[in-house]
Amino acid sequence: MSAFKNLAFWNDAEVLECVTRTPEAPDVVTFSFQSPSGALFNHDPGQFVTLELPLPGGPLYRTYTISSSPSRPTALTITVKAQRDSVGTRWMLDNLRKGMRIRAIGPAGKFSIVNHPAEKYLFISAGSGITPMVAMTTWLYDSGREPDIVFINCARRPSEIILRDRMELMASRIVGIDLKWVVEEGDPFRPWTGYRGMFNQIMLGLMAQDYLDREVFCCGPEPFMRAVREALAALGYDMSRYHQESFQAEPEHAEDVPEDVVPDALNQAEIEFALSGVTAKCNETDTILAAAKAAGLVIPSGCSMGICGTCKVRKTEGQVHMVHNGGITEEDVEEGYILACCSKPLGRISVEV
Repeated sequence: MSAFKNLAFWNDAEVLECVTRTPEAPDVVTFSFQSPSGALFNHDPGQFVTLELPLPGGPLYRTYTISSSPSRPTALTITVKAQRDSVGTRWMLDNLRKGMRIRAIGPAGKFSIVNHPAEKYLFISAGSGITPMVAMTTWLYDSGREPDIVFINCARRPSEIILRDRMELMASRIVGIDLKWVVEEGDPFRPWTGYRGMFNQIMLGLMAQDYLDREVFCCGPEPFMRAVREALAALGYDMSRYHQESFQAEPEHAEDVPEDVVPDALNQAEIEFALSGVTAKCNETDTILAAAKAAGLVIPSGCSMGICGTCKVRKTEGQVHMVHNGGITEEDVEEGYILACCSKPLGRISVEV
């Protein structure tokens, strides 16, 4: 009898239940979730979800990459690192325990090898940017075929390399996963024989001599990714084969607005939040997300930069000026949806909030 005899897939109408939490590195924990109904998880390796965190002052929405692979569909894991000024992630490390249930939105995102299939890959990451790379590597590992991956991760110290044990286990069981760790400094009393310093062109040439033939995926802090982009471009790499995941992107897409119309701070706008029975006045340069918050309404949001798509709402009347970073599809726009975080009202509009 099949273990998946009652096949059903999770969707974000159902909450997630935390089933395990595993320490990975200083201030880094992997949380594993399952659906209370027993539904399986289906997503592209490299995608993310937005969690609704029940903080005392009201729900907080934070976006995290899924560190598990859809080839292991019974659980969904995220691996989070709390920075010094973290609020949501720090709450998770301090409060999220086995048995707790939280709401999640997604999965979403296009940063995945399924959208850019290739024979050879080069994964370059820094810090917690390793998580989508682990998910994509696990997907290829579980396929049963021999992959061709050069996997580079940069961290401050060896003890701060996230998910190192998981990666080294896979690399020890199959040919084709070539791990390269780069650290800025060693740990006291623990010899380090790997790469040391800041990632650069010389290291790249030593790690992957055939980098020009590989599809490159990069994830990490924006300064790190910028350095990687500049290094590859200077070496003559075909940048159409370079892909990165970032929540600090520059606006790329403008939708749903005539070319000669732009928001004016001197013009007043009016937003009807139809489902809440609230009408709010604001300036045309205010985002719908900000206007909703000022009116005491909550629209779930994650990146606030038009990338994650968490704040998608349906507009039923009027026009907006929306500049996003790929967090909404053309089909959604045609059906009247907008992203509240990067949409500004032009005159009077009505949204289903």
